[in-house]
Amino acid sequence: MSLKDWDTNLRIRLVAEASFNTMFWMFFPFLAIYFSEEFGKSKAGLLLVFSQVFSVAANLIGGYCADRFGRKKMMVLSAAGQGLSFLVFGLAQSPLLDSPMLGFICFAFAGVFGSLYWPASQAMVADLVPEKDRSEVFAVFYTSINISVVIGPILGSIFFVRYPFEVLLVSGFIGLLLSFILLKWIRETLPHKMVSANTDGNSWYSAIVNQFKDYRVIMADKIFLLFIIAGIVVSQTFMQLDLLFPVYMKEFVGTQTVFSLGDWSFKVNGEQAFGLILSENGLLVALFTVVVTRWMSKYKEQNVFIVSSILFAISIILFGQTVWIWGLIFAMAIFTLGELATAGVQQGFVSKLAPEHLRGQYFAAASLRYTIGRTIAPLSIPLTEWIGYDWTFITLCALSLLSAVLYWVTFRLYDKQKADSA
Repeated sequence: MSLKDWDTNLRIRLVAEASFNTMFWMFFPFLAIYFSEEFGKSKAGLLLVFSQVFSVAANLIGGYCADRFGRKKMMVLSAAGQGLSFLVFGLAQSPLLDSPMLGFICFAFAGVFGSLYWPASQAMVADLVPEKDRSEVFAVFYTSINISVVIGPILGSIFFVRYPFEVLLVSGFIGLLLSFILLKWIRETLPHKMVSANTDGNSWYSAIVNQFKDYRVIMADKIFLLFIIAGIVVSQTFMQLDLLFPVYMKEFVGTQTVFSLGDWSFKVNGEQAFGLILSENGLLVALFTVVVTRWMSKYKEQNVFIVSSILFAISIILFGQTVWIWGLIFAMAIFTLGELATAGVQQGFVSKLAPEHLRGQYFAAASLRYTIGRTIAPLSIPLTEWIGYDWTFITLCALSLLSAVLYWVTFRLYDKQKADSA
C-alpha cells in the first residue's frame, strides 16, 4: 500500500507526529541520567516505577474512551496534555524554579497523556486500513518514530545538555501545535454503529463498570492474555535502551577512539557513546523496518516472535560483557534486529484477534506489554546497586529467553484454536 493511497488522516498524522517525536527524543534519552543524578539510582528507579503505574491505568482508560468517545477526541486531548506537561517541565528547569521533583511530576503526567494517545492512534489505523495492509502501515509509522530517534538524540546532545529549559519549552509548544492540527484537519473514524451504541445515556459509574466488564472479557481470551504476558517479560530487555544502558555506559565506558584518519580521530565518552548507539538503533530501524517487516511476513508469526526474543537475550548479554565501543555497536545491531523482527507483525496479530466493537480496547490491552513493562523496567537501575551489573544483565537475558517459551505456548494454542474452528 503506497503512501499516496493512504487516507488523508494518516498522511497528516505521519508528518505532524514526526515533528513532535523528534523534539521528544531530544531530551527523553537523557532523563534516566538526569533523574539518577538528581535523586540517586535507587530513588530514581522507584520514582520511575511509581510514575508508570498511572500510565498503566491511563492506557486502559484511553482504550475505553477511544471506543466510546472517538479516536480524534482522545488524540487531541492527549497531545494538548503532553504539550502542557512539557511546558511546565521546562519551567521546572529554569533558573527561576530549578525543581527536579516538579520536573519528575510533569514527566509522569506526560506519560499518562502519552498512554491515552496510543490506543486511539492505533485504532484509527485499524479503522482506515484493510487488514492485509496494516502491518506495512504500522511499520511506516514505526519507521517515522525511529527517524526521530536518529535525529533527536544528536540534536539533544548539542542543545538539551546546554539548554534544557528552552528545548522543553519548544517541545511543549509543538505538542500544542500537534493538538491543533489534529483538531483542525483530521476527521473522526469511530465506526457509526459504535457511535449510536455509545449514546445510551448511561451514567459515568455505569460506563466504568461496563468498561471493566469489557476488559474481563478480553482477559478471558487465554491466547491474548499469554501474548500480553510474553510481551511484558521480553519488554524488560528492550526497555533498557533508555533506562539501564545510558546509566551503565556513563559509569563504565571511558573516552575512546571510534575511528581515526592520520592525525585526526573521532573520540567519544560514555554519554556520547550512548548517543551514538541510540542513533545507530534509530538509523537501522528507519532504514530497514519496512524491509524486515516484509521479510518476516514470509515466516510463521510464532517463529518470528521466538527468534526476536532470542536475539534480545544475546544482545543484552553482549552489552553486559563489553565497554569497547565497537562491541557495543555490534550488540546494538543484534538488539535492533530483534526489535525489527516484530515491528509490524505484532500489531497485525492484535488486529486479527480483536473484534471490531472492542478494537480500541484490544489495542489498549495489548499496549499493556509496554505500559506494565515500562512500569517494571526501571527496577533495573536500583537492581545494579542490589546485585551488581553482571547479575542484572544475566537476569534480563533469562527473562528474554522465558518470553520465547511463552510465545511458543501462545502460538501453539492459537494454531489449535484455528484448527478447531476450521
